[in-house]
Amino acid sequence: MTENLTKETFLEKVFNYEVNKEWKFEGDKPALIDFYADWCGPCKALAPVLEQLGKDYEGKVNIYKIDTEAEPELSAAFGIRSIPSMLFCPIGEEPQMAHGALPQKQIEQIIADVLKVQK
Repeated sequence: MTENLTKETFLEKVFNYEVNKEWKFEGDKPALIDFYADWCGPCKALAPVLEQLGKDYEGKVNIYKIDTEAEPELSAAFGIRSIPSMLFCPIGEEPQMAHGALPQKQIEQIIADVLKVQK
């Protein structure tokens, strides 16, 4: 299952950049955050892949979506210049960004390597 985030829920569930200068992940499990827009073709192609990953990794990884049109401040905070962009947030380590509509297998590999989570 994927969940859409607003700035308010992002600050609470992912990273409160208004309080912390350095990255401090607020989540209780690793997260994948998809920065997208409704008009973006590759974003639309990625959406069902993320829904499937949400089911496959339920209870292990939180999958969030951020609408870059509705939340321009969040996009700016992470320097999002192209969409889709995915931010992988492991527990206790720096997040890593991936750009483009990656195939499901590649996303699963990043989840294994960066988030250290297996299906």
